[in-house]
Amino acid sequence: MKTIIYTHPYAGSFNHELLNRLSNSFCKNDEEFEIIDPYADNFNPILTEAQLKLHGQGKTDDELVKRYQRRIAASDELIFIFPIWWQGMPAMLKGFFDKVMLNGFAYNEDNGWKGLLTYIRKVTVITTSTVTKAYLEKDCGNPIQEIFINRTLADVGIDPQSVKWIHFGQVNTTTDEKREKFLNELPRLYEK
Repeated sequence: MKTIIYTHPYAGSFNHELLNRLSNSFCKNDEEFEIIDPYADNFNPILTEAQLKLHGQGKTDDELVKRYQRRIAASDELIFIFPIWWQGMPAMLKGFFDKVMLNGFAYNEDNGWKGLLTYIRKVTVITTSTVTKAYLEKDCGNPIQEIFINRTLADVGIDPQSVKWIHFGQVNTTTDEKREKFLNELPRLYEK
């Protein structure tokens, strides 16, 4: 099953339309999927002191975290949709990883670090930004590839070779025609 992890706070955003188009494509093709939307769920990405004590033991008292873990555990494919802000993921997605990707669920560090999400066979990362992918890669240190894909996802057991990154840049300055063209091509880009 596919799980889409969507992190954008505004339902009128281009990111939300990306989510709609991809979801509609999956429905049209009778593909099973679920959506994790931390903003819609009012997920609190901040670890409290009490949660941090549990966190060190690989435990949580947050029912949303438990629900998100069940959804991920039932998946063999993850799709991330998020805007790039300050050359990285939104704080909500960072907090999602901080709280959901617990020791014993996403990794084990008993005998050295070992990622446990090895059952995830495919990951697609779909991002938007005010800058181009080339700018992110060359002038910003390639943060999505080098940090998010090659480190964060790899650390939880996801092979970076199984990850595809699709980016739509200059989202705020491009034309409606270019946005619509990208939206129409998204299902094909995802499948490619």
